[in-house]
Amino acid sequence: MELQDVEPTRKGMAVTRSAGSPMTSLAVLQQAITAHATRAAEKLRSHGLVAAHMTVFFHTNPHNGSARDSSSRTAKLSPPSNTTMALVQTALRCTEKAWKGNQENNGFAYTKAGVMLDDLVPEELAPVDLFAHEQAKSVKLSAALDAVNDKWGKKTLILASEGFRRSFETKASMRSPRYTTRLADLPVVRA
Repeated sequence: MELQDVEPTRKGMAVTRSAGSPMTSLAVLQQAITAHATRAAEKLRSHGLVAAHMTVFFHTNPHNGSARDSSSRTAKLSPPSNTTMALVQTALRCTEKAWKGNQENNGFAYTKAGVMLDDLVPEELAPVDLFAHEQAKSVKLSAALDAVNDKWGKKTLILASEGFRRSFETKASMRSPRYTTRLADLPVVRA
């Protein structure tokens, strides 16, 4: 086998999570999708990539015997983007189109949601749009968002559509300690 000096470019990316408690309303589902799209945008920027297509999906638990549903929508990002605002707006449009029933409750309890990005290209090779000056504002805003969150910690500054209650977050009360990745989890011995 030959040794590769250059890391191969990514062709796709996904940010998905199981919900800590079932998501039964469109508002809670939109908060989760906003959080996933925000994380996807951060990952794209860290790799210097932009995405041309986005798929949003959500589904119920197929194993618990409750009503089953699985929905997804795909949208084209034109021009390809890695800005938080563009990805969140597209993700929310896809979520609204895939939602079945009324705004409050459609009878399903969704347990998993996510955002998948395809047709990734390096930022410098992305096609330029006629309205590139509008995207420049969004690029600066995304850079400011990243700078604040890098300096003061993740989720210090979030979009309002992500919500503050975050009932969709995965429960981590039974998670084992992360000795290899967090100094705070290392056991302390005193003599």
